[in-house]
Amino acid sequence: MNEPPKVNIANLPDYRENYANSVQIRASLWDFLLMFGLANQQTTDAVNIQNFQGIYLSPQQAKALLNVLQQNVTQYESAFGEIRLEPGAVQGQGGRVVQ
Repeated sequence: MNEPPKVNIANLPDYRENYANSVQIRASLWDFLLMFGLANQQTTDAVNIQNFQGIYLSPQQAKALLNVLQQNVTQYESAFGEIRLEPGAVQGQGGRVVQ
């Protein structure tokens, strides 16, 4: 049986990490677009979102990400308890926008 290839990971010089509390997802036949941003609500009637990064994924990579996220959320909840979402945490047309 062949062993899987060794995966080498390196960060490019312009690699960066950011914090996002808003992710909007748009899907087309060819790809998924994840738009990451910061949501800020200073009044009860408006939420301001400033997007800072959009990432396109193939449908296959989006499904792989779904599986990896599910595994990691399950492990997190096993270690730290259930993650509770506030009402309205998932909204949008057809459930396509997650904030």
